[in-house]
Amino acid sequence: MEEQPIIVKRKKKVAAGHHGGSWKVAFADFATAMMAFFLVLWLTATASPEQIRAVEGYFKDPVGFTEGGSPNPVDLEGSASVINESSEDIERSDIQIEDQVVEELAQTLEQRQMEELFQDLQDRIEQSETLQEFKDQLLIDITSEGLRIQIVDRSQRPMFDSGRAELKYYSQDILFELAKTLGTVNNKLSITGHTDSTPFSGRPGYTNWELSADRANTARRALVAGGVRQEQIGRVVGLSDSVLFDQDDPQAPVNRRISIIVMNKKTAAGIQSNASRSGEPLIDLTAPSEEEQQEAMKRLEEGSWAEEKEEPKPGELNW
Repeated sequence: MEEQPIIVKRKKKVAAGHHGGSWKVAFADFATAMMAFFLVLWLTATASPEQIRAVEGYFKDPVGFTEGGSPNPVDLEGSASVINESSEDIERSDIQIEDQVVEELAQTLEQRQMEELFQDLQDRIEQSETLQEFKDQLLIDITSEGLRIQIVDRSQRPMFDSGRAELKYYSQDILFELAKTLGTVNNKLSITGHTDSTPFSGRPGYTNWELSADRANTARRALVAGGVRQEQIGRVVGLSDSVLFDQDDPQAPVNRRISIIVMNKKTAAGIQSNASRSGEPLIDLTAPSEEEQQEAMKRLEEGSWAEEKEEPKPGELNW
């Protein structure tokens, strides 16, 4: 029997056509448009009439739009969507602080520094054997001018010999110890000498005024030798007995004292401003009068100014 060939039929399966992913892009665009639409509805519902007019004016003329008082297209008291970088924006963003507030802050900070210095001096007095021995002669307080340190005389323990401007050895040690702390600050120092009301009769023409000024200057030299910088010294004066510590007893030893003030900036600036020239003086005694000017012009025209003058005689002064 003749063998017949085996025939195998294979059917080709065709899958449905692929639609691609373009529909996803279209759906995303639709969702974005709907979100923008609802955002516009929300803005329209919450915006004031002035804000609506501002938005309308901006979209009509984005370049030349100035009406509405805001350079931003949407301003709902929050962060704007568009920020126009200009000098006006920068100026509006600056924090404006009044000069009075700045001055008060500076004074508060300086007051705190004075209190810290006060505490440092108290700690040095407690730690120093020299200052501990004479702590009853040191009076420290804070005044309107700054931190004040007064070194006063006590019975049988004066800072100076009677009628003299030379420091006792222990007074010098006190000033040396104080200079170690005072030399660390940047403030100016004021040094004042005081006496009691006992009239000075050591030599003619020399009074308590000269004595108090000489003692203040002696204290200045001791402080500088102990570590205070020369440029720190802002004022050295002698007040004699015009400012008594104990007014009930003008001759009390406590009235004989040296006062050292760590001046605050306001006091130091006041001293400088009062000494500076602020304008023409009311009376200028150095200016020549009109007659003197005319006489000088006459001599200049005549040439008499060039005439030789007689030499002064021996022992004769010619200013």
